[in-house]
Amino acid sequence: MCGNDWVREMKLALGTAQFGLPYGVANQSGQVSRGAAASMLELARARGIDTLDTAIAYGDSEACLGEIGVRQFRLITKLPAVPAGTADVKSWVCRQLEGSLERLGVDSLYGLLLHRPAQLLEPGGNLLFDALRDLQESGRVQKIGVSIYAPNELDALLPNYRLDLVQAPFNLVDRRLASSGWLFRLKREGIEVHARSAFLQGLLLMPPGGIPQKFSQWSGIWTRWCNWLEQHPVPALRACLAYPLQFPEIDRIVVGADSREHLSQIIEAYMAGPVDRLPDLTCNDEDLINPAHWPQL
Repeated sequence: MCGNDWVREMKLALGTAQFGLPYGVANQSGQVSRGAAASMLELARARGIDTLDTAIAYGDSEACLGEIGVRQFRLITKLPAVPAGTADVKSWVCRQLEGSLERLGVDSLYGLLLHRPAQLLEPGGNLLFDALRDLQESGRVQKIGVSIYAPNELDALLPNYRLDLVQAPFNLVDRRLASSGWLFRLKREGIEVHARSAFLQGLLLMPPGGIPQKFSQWSGIWTRWCNWLEQHPVPALRACLAYPLQFPEIDRIVVGADSREHLSQIIEAYMAGPVDRLPDLTCNDEDLINPAHWPQL
């Protein structure tokens, strides 16, 4: 992708977990205030960001977005796991969507994803998928899909369910989406791909001395990363974004920010264009690349 193409097509999407929770291992400022959130959305809209990513599980993120007003954006939210013993899955899914629409102050969504897609493979999974399809056919949801932690989750899902949108982690450390072949297969099948965790929840943006001690067992990765940054006149923010943006199969990069200034820095790093010869920080250890494992470290 040449620099002009990079600038012409804005692929950043704004993740809004920080609007409802003090989210991210590198977050030192806590939950974003309503005023800061409104300012960030104003900047996002002005700079061509057209997609917002949220979830029912993100505290009061949906309510925050609804209070500010987000009808001019494409909205994606995620359903939590269906509670055990739910007698009527379709009614439960419908209630969840209606709650999201009310909180967001909109009539429909661009995307509705499952936060726990493994439920599609459990007994009654077909009812869950049917419920999503019904919402799509009603016009209240344009695309249905899943948010995954690892590409191998797709091995059992895709043969059984037709998805429109997949969100997955993809960064300098976690390259499984490409190395597994799934990124290219998804694109061949016409499935929209959104990459998240470009900064590994902020770990890749932290100074060497700021990385929490529990991540010291991967010191080799941090050493290679720091050495590369010292040897190249490229900010960490730009290098992190440059990796997923090398892949034309990626439709959106979901990024989070905790202030207008932070979001502005991300946008400027994106606009700076490609970076040659990025470092290979590949790691397949789920204890590092899956943030769900971090509390147990």
